[in-house]
Amino acid sequence: MSTAPVTVTEPARDQTSALPWSAAKQIAFRFFSLYLVLYALGGQIAPSLLPIPHVHIPSLAQLAPMKAAFTWTAVHVFSIRNALVYVSGSGDKTFDWVLLFCILVLAVVGTVLWTALDRKRSEYVRLYGWVSLFLRFGLASQMIIYGLVKVVPLQMPFPPLVRLLERYGNFSIMAVLWSSVGASPCYEIFVGFAELIAGVLLVVPPLCTIGLLICLVDSIDVFALNMTYDVPVKQFSFHLIVLTGFLLAPQARRLMDLLILNRAVQPIQSAPLFQSPRANRIAVWVQCAFGLFLVLGNCDGLRQRWFQYGGGHPRPNFYGIWNVQAMTYDGKVRLLSLSLSLSPSDRKLWRRLVFDMPGYMTAESMDESISTFGSVIDPTGKTLTLSSQGNAKRTARLTAARLASDRMTLDGSVEGHQIHLDLNAMDLKRFLLLGDRFHWIQEYPFHR
Repeated sequence: MSTAPVTVTEPARDQTSALPWSAAKQIAFRFFSLYLVLYALGGQIAPSLLPIPHVHIPSLAQLAPMKAAFTWTAVHVFSIRNALVYVSGSGDKTFDWVLLFCILVLAVVGTVLWTALDRKRSEYVRLYGWVSLFLRFGLASQMIIYGLVKVVPLQMPFPPLVRLLERYGNFSIMAVLWSSVGASPCYEIFVGFAELIAGVLLVVPPLCTIGLLICLVDSIDVFALNMTYDVPVKQFSFHLIVLTGFLLAPQARRLMDLLILNRAVQPIQSAPLFQSPRANRIAVWVQCAFGLFLVLGNCDGLRQRWFQYGGGHPRPNFYGIWNVQAMTYDGKVRLLSLSLSLSPSDRKLWRRLVFDMPGYMTAESMDESISTFGSVIDPTGKTLTLSSQGNAKRTARLTAARLASDRMTLDGSVEGHQIHLDLNAMDLKRFLLLGDRFHWIQEYPFHR
């Protein structure tokens, strides 16, 4: 009599079971949990978990006692004598590296003490659940923030008019990236949705694994761009990869079997946060609600910023690029020429004036240097008041006369010199970047 073969399937591994961890796994958990939690608290991650409109929540590293400790470390450990810059647009400041060093030291010391005092503990399944919950939402907040400012293309805005005048060779490598991505808002929006979707999936417990995989791809791409285009967020983007890896670590073998070895896997059963099933069900809904709060909280102000300095900002009265056709300087007519015979003083004369953002005027000099001024244009469009950035006492008041839609004169005093400018508006259609941008049918590549 033949007997049918019996297939024995391995039961799903329940992470809630108290299987002992290896010593290496315990030490790795202690170190990375301490390191990443301290990094989240000391940097921008923890404050971003409370996106309360019009309320600024500083990170722990920005508090006065912490600043004093980091300054002491910079001076006595690294012999840095220059004053530390605590707040700027860069995430790779000297302060950030000193902070990272302090976090690393604290994590190492904490791991040693934790290991010595907690020798009898064989696993940290439930503690990992709480640590990963905090870090998962911290990661989600960053993906939501960076996703939204790309979906509403604010992070990399369309190149301003003054960029159209600058030589490509004068761009910094970061400006090349910013201008190229900003020149294609559709691509920026696409990338933003990839980050936003990852962040939203992270806050829904049943979907967090796919969210982590998308987040890993997004973070690696951002880190590669930061490293190759010298964007000063290298340290932070690298830590997003590390954080994602920490959250994916318990599923490494399972993902290897599924994605690479083509083996069958069982559904993962994460460690519950509470003993009560009802409490765990409520926790799932609370997480989803908090995720909605993160999205809505970060949406606040996006519309205002879009119309303030994004693509929806109003155009000033004199919007455009104005060529200086002729100039009278202290009663003398200056011949504006690009020849090398220009005197040093002539090289600083204005060649073009650019009005793009409300409240600002940019001037290109004969030597192609760029200067930005604060500008106020009265409602009638007859008076232009300029102020030098960084020196409120240096102001100029010019009278404007609009002779035609593309012709204008300016008269007044600038830094004690009487000037008269004859200006002609440049035809912006001459710039290919502002023309037709997409074609379904192209017989030949249009690459200029």
